[in-house]
Amino acid sequence: MEKVEIEIDGKTISIESGTLAKQAGGSVVVRQGDTMVLVAATMAKKPREEVDFFPLTVDYREKTYAAGKIPGSFFRREARPGELETLVCRLIDRPIRPLFPDGFRNETQVICLVVSHDQVNPADVVAITGASAALLVSDIPFHNPIAGARIGRVNGEFVFNPTYDETKESDLNLVMAGTMDGIVMVEAGAMEVGEDVMMDALAFGHERIRKLIGIQEELRKRLGKEKAAVEAAEVDEALTTRVSDLVRAKIEAAMQIAGKQERSDAMTEVKETVAQVLNPEGDETVKKQLGEILHGIEKDVVRRLILEQKTRIDGRGLSDIRPISIQVGYLARTHGSAVFTRGETQALVATTLGTGMDEQRMDSLEFKGMKSFMLHYNFPAFCTGEVKFLAGPGRREIGHGMLAERSLIPILPDKEKFPYTIRLVSEILESNGSSSMASVCGGSLSLMDAGVPIKEPVAGIAMGLIKEGDQIAILSDILGSEDHLGDMDFKVAGTKNGITALQMDIKIGGLDKSLMETALGQAREGRMHILGEMAKVLERPREVMSKYAPRIVTIRIPKDKIRDVIGPGGKVIREIIEKTGVTIDINDDGVVSIASTDEAASQAAINYVESLVQEVEVGRVYLGKVKKIVDFGAFVEILPGTDGLVHISQICERRIKSVSDEIQEGDEIKVKVIDVDSQGKVKLSRKEALRDEATVSQ
Repeated sequence: MEKVEIEIDGKTISIESGTLAKQAGGSVVVRQGDTMVLVAATMAKKPREEVDFFPLTVDYREKTYAAGKIPGSFFRREARPGELETLVCRLIDRPIRPLFPDGFRNETQVICLVVSHDQVNPADVVAITGASAALLVSDIPFHNPIAGARIGRVNGEFVFNPTYDETKESDLNLVMAGTMDGIVMVEAGAMEVGEDVMMDALAFGHERIRKLIGIQEELRKRLGKEKAAVEAAEVDEALTTRVSDLVRAKIEAAMQIAGKQERSDAMTEVKETVAQVLNPEGDETVKKQLGEILHGIEKDVVRRLILEQKTRIDGRGLSDIRPISIQVGYLARTHGSAVFTRGETQALVATTLGTGMDEQRMDSLEFKGMKSFMLHYNFPAFCTGEVKFLAGPGRREIGHGMLAERSLIPILPDKEKFPYTIRLVSEILESNGSSSMASVCGGSLSLMDAGVPIKEPVAGIAMGLIKEGDQIAILSDILGSEDHLGDMDFKVAGTKNGITALQMDIKIGGLDKSLMETALGQAREGRMHILGEMAKVLERPREVMSKYAPRIVTIRIPKDKIRDVIGPGGKVIREIIEKTGVTIDINDDGVVSIASTDEAASQAAINYVESLVQEVEVGRVYLGKVKKIVDFGAFVEILPGTDGLVHISQICERRIKSVSDEIQEGDEIKVKVIDVDSQGKVKLSRKEALRDEATVSQ
């Protein structure tokens, strides 16, 4: 067993290998505090010949035993990965995937298991570093290590790998991964921080990432295995030349067709021409070679057009934004809606407002509680003109939805001001470019259409990068092809005041500071343009909500009265709901939220609740209902759930033999409170109430 460790800003991170999972290609246990993640990396012995991509699978699982818990499911066993686990899988996959050698086709799997969790230190960034370390000490051809870091900012000071409590106080939650040379992945949420703050945070994080890579290199020196050789794919130069001579001019023409579908049709025609001339027999091996050659030519053509002629696929300049059109209030019965179209990307976003009963219950190692804002993103096949089985959301859909959700969280109103549960659903109807950023723009507009008092509108933009040696082009509002054939996918969302979310993936070795600054500056210009287009349609939230949205009224009651409103087994609160038709939610602080589309029903429910918590006042006259007659008097309900005794001597001025001689069960009578004893028993007098009434009438 070998162990390396380092202390960074007072926090010790260690990596050990050689004790656990020794039959894996490479395995490590990485630790911060008492949070420990076991990472095992293994590859198949032979490459998959039938695929033209790198078959990498990354899995991250949180085991509840790690925190001394038993799963809450029916089977008391962990089931399919939750949303948070899926997001961490993406955090690990995205930075390591581009760093494997070209042509490597052996199926490779990285499994990260959280085996100990101290409820203080998050496991996600630890797992990123662990994945790199496991690959580095293995026989898998992974030569360029990375490390992960989370950067927060508390009281203006950056914090490396903050604890959960520190993250709650932070206005920045930035997860990043990098190599020794540069940054390769960023995922951030922020409370409208400036571009300069983001740049400083990235520099702060990269400095610490380099230190974490240093201990990985030390571990590799001690017990790293010999790396498997990767045979470079043989390039048939003669065939490549024939294909280029045959169709390069046609590809150049096709790549300058603005419309996505028309461009795709032109490229299909090119492929058919190549197949007819150079592979008439339909040989699968030749077909695969031709496909790779055509892709290479297409990539070269697009990149040269951009770098040498400053011309993009659809004819735009490098910083131009595609035409934007917006419709709000498009859906008749939703609480808010917007259709946001940018070029050939279109998102239909609907807002639904609910009560506290609609909140999502969350239960994971990191978080247990209720979630009152949700954004769900859907990507049906027709949005790209394809036909696929309509299944549940995959990793991509979950990741895109969370990015859009993170972008909007900072501008939501405080719960005390707007006590609604909010759900946004983004249906992507067309896609050629960033649909997650379209969801951000459409989501912001939909919230305003619903009358949600957001602090500021938010817009998002996707940036790209083409880099060949010293030639560099940064692209605003990238197309799908520019993302696929380029070197960077860089998404930035924010308000006019600053950034609320950022996501970046680099396909080359890393991004240096100057390029990042240029990209952020160009992204801000694009964001301000989009915000201006949005403001032309809807500048601020509507003052009146949809008539179909529930109206929520809140009142506060004493905590010791909560049980009186709920009643035994929920009897009282069910009675209020049945009588008025409202929805009622009571929290532990005594805040009662009453929701209904009927104002009169809401007021009736408020009156009912207030009567339940009203204190009995000595000397006050109440109109009560006779609930029960006994030999010595009658019990009268003066407030809901509050009875008092009228002794037989207090029923009237004259002496009576039987209570029923004067009153009957079910009668409504006026009674006066004459005493409340130390045990809370209420003494009433009908006689004194009648005297007071007679005095007033005189």
